[in-house]
Amino acid sequence: MKYMLIMRQPAEVELPADLDFTAIVNAMGAYNESLMEAGVLLAGEGLAPAEEGLVIDFEQTPPLVTDGPYGEVKELFNGFWIIQTATREEAVEWAKRCPLGPGMKLELRRVTETEEFDQENEYVQKEYGWREQLGTDKPVGA
Repeated sequence: MKYMLIMRQPAEVELPADLDFTAIVNAMGAYNESLMEAGVLLAGEGLAPAEEGLVIDFEQTPPLVTDGPYGEVKELFNGFWIIQTATREEAVEWAKRCPLGPGMKLELRRVTETEEFDQENEYVQKEYGWREQLGTDKPVGA
């Protein structure tokens, strides 16, 4: 089963001004390396600060693109990992090892599989081909 680990920073959590960014990069690098060596890491990326982002609001047609404000932001989405584990419990154990500081949160969500959808659907069939083109149809470690 695939799981997404979503790193969140609550709005009230401020990072200290003297934050040792090198230590954070090293801790995250070691965590990523352990995921790789265990053969469970499929993908992972960090995100640039929210100030560089845009909001696409679909309340109207065409959608409205703004650079903020973001409304009532309670948490910022800072990055993610996609891992593949045999069980949900194993995914939870990997999530608990993530080197996040106090106040930070990590959300664990199962990633749906193509096999869960109507196999007669045209786009479900196309997705199998797209995954093959992208090379994402191979099992972990292949």
